[in-house]
Amino acid sequence: MVRRDCFSFRSLVIDNLMFLTCLVAEQELANLEKWKEQNRAKPVHLVPRRLGGSQSETEVRQKQQLQLMQSKYQQKLKREESVRIKKEAEEAELQKMKAIQREKSNKLEEKKRLEENRRREAFREHQQYKTAEFLSKLNTESPGRSACQSAVCGPQSSTWSELLELKWQQQEEERAKIHQTEHRRVNNAFLDRLQGKSQPGGLEQSGGCWNMNSSNSWGI
Repeated sequence: MVRRDCFSFRSLVIDNLMFLTCLVAEQELANLEKWKEQNRAKPVHLVPRRLGGSQSETEVRQKQQLQLMQSKYQQKLKREESVRIKKEAEEAELQKMKAIQREKSNKLEEKKRLEENRRREAFREHQQYKTAEFLSKLNTESPGRSACQSAVCGPQSSTWSELLELKWQQQEEERAKIHQTEHRRVNNAFLDRLQGKSQPGGLEQSGGCWNMNSSNSWGI
C-alpha cells in the first residue's frame, strides 16, 4: 500500500514538472512573437525618381564619347612626345658625331698646314743652298768674270730662283687640287652615310662601329 502511494506521488510530481515546462515554453514563445512584432522592419518609402541621375541617356553617351576622344588624344600626345624625345636624342647623337669629326678634321688641317710650312721652309733652304752652290761653281770656273756677277750672273740667279719658285707653286697648287677633290669625295660619302643613319630606325652603326679613324675627314 505504501509502495503504491509512492508511485502515485512520483507520477504526480512528473506530471506537474511537465506541465510547468510546457507552460514556460509557451510563455517564452509568446514573448518571442511579441518581440518580433515590436522590432519588425518598417517599410521604406522613397520618392520615385528616374534611374541614371538627372542626365538623359543621350547626354550620358555623348559624355562617354567625349571622354573616349580625350583619352585617345592624350595617348596620341604621349606617342608624339615619345617620338620627339627619340628624335632629339638621335639628333644630339648625330651632332656629337659631327663635332667629333669636325675636331678631327681641324686637327688634320692644322697638321697639314704645319707640314706644308715645313716643306716650304725646307724648299727655301734647299733653293738657297743650290743658288749658293751654283754661284760658287761659276766663280770657280770663271775667276776673271767677277764683274759679270752683278751685271749678268745676278739676274740669271734671280731668274732661276723665280723659276724654281714658280715650279714649286705649280706643284703645290696641283697637289692642293688633288687633295681638295679627294677630300670633297670623302666628305660627301660621309655625309650620305650620316644622313642615311639619321633616318627613322635610329643611328645604326654599319659593321658595329663608326669609321672615325679615317685619314680623310669631313670638313664641317
